[in-house]
Amino acid sequence: MVKIGDIELPNFPLLLAPMEDVSDPPFRALCKEQGADVVYTEFISSEGLIRNAAKSTMKLDIYEKERPVGIQIFGANLDSMLQSVEIVEKSNPDIIDINFGCPVKKVVSKGAGAGILKDLCLMEKLTAEMVKRTHLPVTVKTRLGWDHDSIKIVEVAERLQDVGCKAIAIHGRTRAQMYKGEADWKPIAEVKNNPRMHIPIFGNGDVDSPEKAMVMRDTYGLDGAMIGRASIGNPWFFKEVKHFFKTGKHMEPVTIAERVEAARRHLEMAIEWKGEKLGVFETRRHYTNYFKGIPHFKEYRMKMVTSDASVDVFKAFDEVLDKFSDYQFV
Repeated sequence: MVKIGDIELPNFPLLLAPMEDVSDPPFRALCKEQGADVVYTEFISSEGLIRNAAKSTMKLDIYEKERPVGIQIFGANLDSMLQSVEIVEKSNPDIIDINFGCPVKKVVSKGAGAGILKDLCLMEKLTAEMVKRTHLPVTVKTRLGWDHDSIKIVEVAERLQDVGCKAIAIHGRTRAQMYKGEADWKPIAEVKNNPRMHIPIFGNGDVDSPEKAMVMRDTYGLDGAMIGRASIGNPWFFKEVKHFFKTGKHMEPVTIAERVEAARRHLEMAIEWKGEKLGVFETRRHYTNYFKGIPHFKEYRMKMVTSDASVDVFKAFDEVLDKFSDYQFV
């Protein structure tokens, strides 16, 4: 069993990573149904929260069926981060997660996200003060370092644990790498194998098959896997990994009918949560993966990703179900 504070999780839990414009309530609900053990919100700007910016506050919406759920915030200003903790607590999440890993320039340029990897003392202070401010478990998501020459993740993890951090998820790339090249899990294993460490260490980056998840568990000995890009348009990934762990075999491929039903529910929930226009627009990124591998699919995909009215997208789903109902995924 793995514990984040008092939250009990199964051995080698699978966590849905916080992803901008992806891990919203509709998608989190689908992933939870398919075996995600912990889900995280999109990352939320502390500055946006204290200014009551609509886009930031909307991301605080969480639902009982998602639990345990973590709300992730980012920022580099201590006062803003502490104020945001008080705002986040009102949504009653199970976990508050700090983003010390986002590599995007507009975040990093303000010293937030992975930008804080240039100032480990500030990273430690922010974490310590946030731990003091809340009764909720505080966790951190970060990267190996700013660049290859400044990887100090073993020291970073010790310092975060020492000030009260309850779990750390580490992406196996530096900020300089962005999302290029292969994730390196060896330094994450060094953190886990450090005899000083006693909190859960989760691996992140390139877990895109059940086999890789097993390698992360059995070869690198990590406490769990945080799944990001592999889950986009593929909420079944969590179920596939667990099936593989249990049986040593791959799960039967998800049928066309199941894919259409998931895409339909996803869009329905998105519209209910954020309205017709945004719901249609922000669900588009999932469709390529929902229907990946189907031959001669371009015509239908174009309808899904260019239609502005949900009625047209739902019609495209019906057409796919009608035309490809006999297609067998390998």
